[in-house]
Parts: sequence; structure tokens; C-alpha cells
Amino acid sequence: MTEFDLSKPAYFAGATYKASTGKRVEVIDPATLHKVGMLAETTDAEIASVLEMVGVAQKAWAKLDAKSRATALHRIANRIEATDMRFCAETMSREMGKPYPEAIGEVANCAGAFRYFAEMARDDGGKVAGTTQAGSFQYARYEPLGVSVHIMPFNFPILLMCWTVAASLASGNGCIIKPALATTLSTLIFMEVFADLPEGLIACLPGGANVAQSLIHSPKTHAIAFTGSVSAGKAVAMAAAGEMKPAVIEAGGSDPMIITANAPLDIAAAGAVTAAFHMSGQVCTSAERFFVVDAVHDAFIEKFVAETKRLRIGNGLSKAEIGPVVSETARAKVIRLVEDAVAKGARIEIGGRIPSSEPVGWFYEPTILTGCTPEMAIMREECFGPVAAVCRVADFDQAVTLANDSEFGLGASVFTTSLEEALEAAERLEAGMVWVNNPLIDNDALPFGGWKKSGIGRELSRLGLDTFRRSKMVIIDHKPERQGWWYPYPDDWFYEAGGRKHV
Repeated sequence: MTEFDLSKPAYFAGATYKASTGKRVEVIDPATLHKVGMLAETTDAEIASVLEMVGVAQKAWAKLDAKSRATALHRIANRIEATDMRFCAETMSREMGKPYPEAIGEVANCAGAFRYFAEMARDDGGKVAGTTQAGSFQYARYEPLGVSVHIMPFNFPILLMCWTVAASLASGNGCIIKPALATTLSTLIFMEVFADLPEGLIACLPGGANVAQSLIHSPKTHAIAFTGSVSAGKAVAMAAAGEMKPAVIEAGGSDPMIITANAPLDIAAAGAVTAAFHMSGQVCTSAERFFVVDAVHDAFIEKFVAETKRLRIGNGLSKAEIGPVVSETARAKVIRLVEDAVAKGARIEIGGRIPSSEPVGWFYEPTILTGCTPEMAIMREECFGPVAAVCRVADFDQAVTLANDSEFGLGASVFTTSLEEALEAAERLEAGMVWVNNPLIDNDALPFGGWKKSGIGRELSRLGLDTFRRSKMVIIDHKPERQGWWYPYPDDWFYEAGGRKHV
């Protein structure tokens, strides 16, 4: 892959990088606080130019047959698999602190979404319904919406972008990506994998909320995909609704994990460490609230702490599992929630402080709190940091009740060897995704998304494809004839009362 110049602000459009003239913003490494590079806010004139370009390209793309579009998406997948992604992954680690193995794994795993949606769109052209009238052919067809806007988060900037972009392209749309400020540079580097698409079909426009709002409100965009916080998700959903544009909103959560009396404790402790502390807890589906049944509580905590002690803290480009959180503001929120919990009676089993080994950067030790209760802020808010808040419960039923006592409903995890508990959890937990004995897993063929304030709509699967299509009902009578219900009506159809007809 040709090296993208991190020091020269640019945006991507027309299959190439273009120098950006907007306000400059420094990108700072959250581990070292050193400058990584520069980006620039996309200007109104640049946005207008790109919207025109993508709109023209999309009209030609929409006319292609499904097989040709599928071939193009497979070509993107081939390019992802053949490209040396080390520069992209290194830049992502430097931009937002993600450990390098997770960054390189993210970009390497994007090809599957393009292959899945390539074949899904080729196979799924419409639906023929049972007719309501003899001699009539009645069916639904699916058509692209036009130009979709993809407003991306910092934690999985490439993978989550590919999930929705692959579905949108497969549906016949053009795409405009608005990356997170914290991961703009790595997103721009990755854009080179789209070089084989028709020129102008896809663009990447850096900037903040003002750029996102301009794209949402433009009459030249037609669908919105968003991943981020609940507050930002509400703003995006309201803006999209005001324009009568469909939107898929993934707005994060505060996922529960239940450790039942039948849990395999060694496996549960190892899984809990990954679920709670993966990417320093900055995963939308991170396990944040733990409900541990009294019978196994102390034994589980002992193993959970022991597994946590094995984690290394450091720069994402060093041999470390725990990097910094993305910003000073993010760490300040983590500190506030931990201090509030301790003030209300929680106990720090491990962590709970800024590591002395990393005095520079926005680091925080992986932390386990016990004695947590529902009124603590950490049990009500999304922490989005390396903290596991543990609540001791009497039994499985109380665990499910407390797990559901949340305004969030993205995912939920359970560790158990009881089939009854596994099936009960899958049925009773109020979440868009439930994992039993294996948290955080996703599948291109299954819908990803949340309940309650965790989101609207779904990514991946057939539902993710339908997000970027509109249906059209078609009725064709191949043997035209006058229908009996057409005007004018026969006289005897009219209402008679008192010997008189009333029309």
C-alpha cells in the first residue's frame, strides 16, 4: 500500500487523496502525547463537491447487475487480503492506543463482510408473493436508496465501517464515510482498498459533528449509519428523522455478565478478563456490570483477580494488552465512576489507579470492584474503560432481574454449564445479543444491534442489507381486463332505505 502522508491533511474522493483546505487539527498519541499527524475539517465547498461526485457515480453503480456488483465487492476483499496493512494498523495504535495485535487483526478481518454481502445481494433480488387476484403477478423488488453516510467510532474504525459500507455498496448505493476524529488517519490509509471501485463512488471526509450534520441534512444523502455514544446517537437519529431518512444507530451499552452457580470458573475468569478489559474496556459490547451468584462469588473473584494480574500495561506498539484510553476526558470519566463507587461502599480488588509505570498518557489500570450496588453510577452509566463492577446476587433469577435493570440493551453474557440456565438467559435477557460461555463474538450472517437506548436497526445479516434498500411493490396483470370493482358501480351496489336509493 502506498504510504499516506500523515503530515498533510487530506480527504479521499474520486479514488484519490485530495489536499484539504479546512481548519487543521493535530492528532495526538494517547500513550505518549506526541503528535501523530494532522487532519483538517472538510469545508462546505469540499462537501458539496464530493456529494455531487458520489451522486453521479452512484447512479451508474445502481444500474449494474447484481453479479457485477458482487464481483467488485469480491475484488475489494481480495485487495484487503493481499495488502500489507502494517502501516494502517500502526497508525491506528498511535492514534487511539489500541494494542497492535488488535489493530492488525481488525483490518485483516474486514474482507469477510464484503464477501458475505456480495453474495447476499446477488442471491436476494426480491420476493414473489401469493397473488390476491387471478391473472396478476405480484412481487416486491429492492432498490438502492442513493448515497449513504457512515459516521464511525474510534474503537473499531475500520471493521465497523466495512460492515455498513459493504452492505450499502452491495445494495447499489454510494458511500461517504465520516471517520472519528481520533482515528481519521488510519481510516484514510485504509481507503486505498477501494481504488478499484468506479471513480467517485466512495469518499472519506474528516471532521467533527458539523461535518456529520451537514452530510445528514444534505438533500443529496439518503441513509445514515452511526456508531457511537447514546447522546450522539440521539442527535443523529433526530437529525435523520427530521429529514425522513432511514438510520441504523448503534449507541453503545453497559453490558451485564452473569456468573451462575454452575459456571466453569476457570473459563469464566479468563473470559471475563477479555470481555471487561479488551481494548481497555473501550468496546461497545464490553462486559461492565457483573452479577455473580453468592455460592461462587469469592472463588470467582479470586480467579478473576489472578487472571487480571497477568495483563501488561503499556504503549499499543509494545508487548501489552492494556493500552491507554482514548483521551484525558475518557480517563476522567473512568476515575469519577470508580471514586463514586468506592465512596458508596465498593471495594477495589485490583487496580483503581493510574499505573506508576506509565506516568505519561491516558493510562488506567484494569480494575475490579466488588460490593457494587444498583444505585452506584458505575452500574447505571456506560463506563467505557477498564473497570469491572461486580454485584453479589443470591441466585440466577436475581442476576437476570438486575442485568435487565438498565436503560441499555446491547449485549449480555452468561457463564454456565446448565443448559436450562443457558436457554433461560437467551430468552429472558433484554439485549440484542446474548453470549453463553464465549463473549464478544459476532457473525456476518447474524444481526448485530441493541435494544432500548443501545440502538435502532441492525448491522450485518439480511437485516443489515435491508437497511440500505427500499422496497417497491409491483403488480402486473399480463392479461388486461376490466375489473368488476372499477367505476362505474352497478346500481344494485348502492344503499337502499325506505324505498329510496341513496348514493
